This record gives sequence, structure tokens and C-alpha cells, in this order.
Amino acid sequence: MSTHPWLHIVGIGEDGMDGLTPATRAVVEAAEVIIGGERHHALSESLTAERLAWPSPFDALIDQLEGLKGRRVVVLATGDPLWYSVGARIGRAIPPGEITYHPQLSAFQLAAARMGWSMADLETLTVHGRPVEQMIAFIQPHQRLLILTTGAETPAQIARFLTERGFGESRMTVLAAMGGEREERFDGLAKDWSHEVPAFNTLAVECIASPEAALLPRVPGLSDDLFQHDGTMTKREVRAATLAKLMPMRGALLWDIGTGCGSVAVEWMRAARYARAIGIEPRADRRAMAAANALALGTPKLDLRDGTVPAALEGLEAPDAIFIGGGLSRETFEAAWAALRPLGRLVANAVTLESEAILVALHKEYGGDLVKLSVHRAEPVGPRTGWRPLMPVTQWSLIKR
Repeated sequence: MSTHPWLHIVGIGEDGMDGLTPATRAVVEAAEVIIGGERHHALSESLTAERLAWPSPFDALIDQLEGLKGRRVVVLATGDPLWYSVGARIGRAIPPGEITYHPQLSAFQLAAARMGWSMADLETLTVHGRPVEQMIAFIQPHQRLLILTTGAETPAQIARFLTERGFGESRMTVLAAMGGEREERFDGLAKDWSHEVPAFNTLAVECIASPEAALLPRVPGLSDDLFQHDGTMTKREVRAATLAKLMPMRGALLWDIGTGCGSVAVEWMRAARYARAIGIEPRADRRAMAAANALALGTPKLDLRDGTVPAALEGLEAPDAIFIGGGLSRETFEAAWAALRPLGRLVANAVTLESEAILVALHKEYGGDLVKLSVHRAEPVGPRTGWRPLMPVTQWSLIKR
């Protein structure tokens, strides 16, 4: 039995009710209950419906909406309700057949129009209510970014991130109250950004690198020097091969067992939008290094856990990929393999003969690919140059089918 839509989620811009289509305006005017932020209510102040503010905590919104079922309910959101907005959150909890969406121009579309930028050729990000450090992973030469910000102080924070990484010449534009009578624009360079801007704004960044800029591509294989570490880490060349077998994908979850300084987990999260990682590491000093690396390299949501395997794996969300870089044992593998989702990828690296023997035995039993990775780096040998070998790594990888 189909359910008639009872909930309308309406995008509204700075031009308020005047900017809505006649059909959408009629829906809002007929509402019995209107839910939104203070800003949204101010943009529709001529209406006489019952007004409700966003609940606190915000997660209570779904229960609030369910309690209003049977009445004519409108939720007001900014711009496009399904683009980094409340509509997506509601749509995950309430069946889509019960909702009608009424999109407006998003802040991204308005900002792209103001800048004259093609939306197909830029990255759209939000740090609104999220760690600002997330944008660091997108700082690359010639990249254009549109960023929904957290508040008046956010553009200055982003300017600092850019400058510290050698992108001080990047052009920045803050756009506020777009489409309304109070629209404002602020332009400047990251290296000397000093504007005081309104709290609700959209930031446009054109990344311009200096010759000394740090190059931080999202393809795995960042320089070892970019990580704080104590010497025990998955080195650059092996890390790139490891991530290739782990196959980072949008929104996927990695368990990084024996995470150390976090290099594999950080690169996993950088390699795909919204990729997540849980790092399990019993040493507090290494967890501290991993946390610092996650902040510096744009993955502040890395979830670090104290514990030893396999006990620390109990109760964790089932992963899409697992990397065993430390704590390898048959017991750890079996617990990890049992938890891994179908089509999940598991990679285990070993540098000692004892760990290699475990991988050889598991390979015979479970199949997969077993390879030995040997890396030599050119280094000075007195006045000349020679090859210095790193410890060879035995790598076992397989897909759960």
C-alpha cells in the first residue's frame, strides 16, 4: 500500500518566500507546522503556521517529525535540501514515499555562478559542523574548491592551512547572503587573509602552489617524511602496494590492526570520499602520532582505539577492508576474516620469519595472493651513491567471496 507524502522539505534562499515557485509557495502557505532554524523562520515570517525550532540534540528531529505525522508539515532548509543538508538526514530515516522535496538553488550553484566556475571542474566540500581539517586532503595545485564553512573564523583557518603547505598565493573569496539584499563578497590571498566575514558564508578557493609547496595527492604513496613516526611504519612503496590491494572506496570502512603511526589508515581515508577507518593500537605514543598525522593530512575523523587483538575487534562495525600490520596471528586473522563483509579485502604484511610462516600457512589454506616486496633506495655511500635495501615485506592479500 502506497503512502501519500505528508512531509515537505523545502529549500529556501535569501530572497525568502519570493524566491519559491508558485507551487512550492502554496505548499508552505498551507502548512500547519513549519520546522526550521531561526534564519529560516525569519525568511518566512509572514506565515501563521505553528513554528518549531530545530530540536536539541538534533537527532531528536526524526522522533519530532514522526510525532507530527498526519498534519501538514514543512521543514525549511537552506538551498538544496539534499546537498549537505537536513533533507538527506531525514531521508535516511523516513521512507521516501512519505516525503516531497522542493529544491532551491544551492549555495554551491550560486557561488559557482558568482565565480564563473564550471561545477564539473571543482570540488564541493562542507566543514559546517565538521572538523575544518577535512579540507586539507583537497589542497592540490590548480584545484578549485567551494566550501560551506562553519563560521566567521573558518576562512582564516583555511587560509592558514594553505599558507603552511606552500599555497599562500591561493585566491580566496568569501560569499555571504547570496541572492539576498545583503549579499557581500570578500576577496584576498591566503597568505595575508584578514577579512572579518559574516558567520554564514561559502568560501571559494583557487589553489595556487609555490615552487616549495607540499604535494599531497590523494593517490596513496605519500612521502614517509610527511608522517610523524618512530621508524616502525609501512614505508611509502609498500604502503602504495598495500592500499592498491585494500581498494579504498567511497564510504567504506577499514580496520587497521596495529595501526602504528596511522599511515595506512590516513592514506585509505584520503583516497576515497567519506572513507572511514578504525585504527587499533595498544601503544599510547603511537596513537598520539597517528592522531597528529590524521589532523595534519586532512583525515581528522580517524577513529583510534586502545587495545590488543583479537579482543579489541569485538563489537566493532563490520569492515569493508582489513589491514593487519601488527599483532599478526592465526587467531587474529580468523576473527578478522569472520567479521569482514562479503567482497571485503584483507591484506597482511610480515617482515619477520615467524610472521611470514603464518602467512605461508594461511595462504595454503585460504588462497589469495602471496608476494614478496623488496625495495632499495639510493643513498650516499661516502662520496658516491649506492643502493640501501629496506627489510623485505611478505604480503598476503585476498578477497572474501
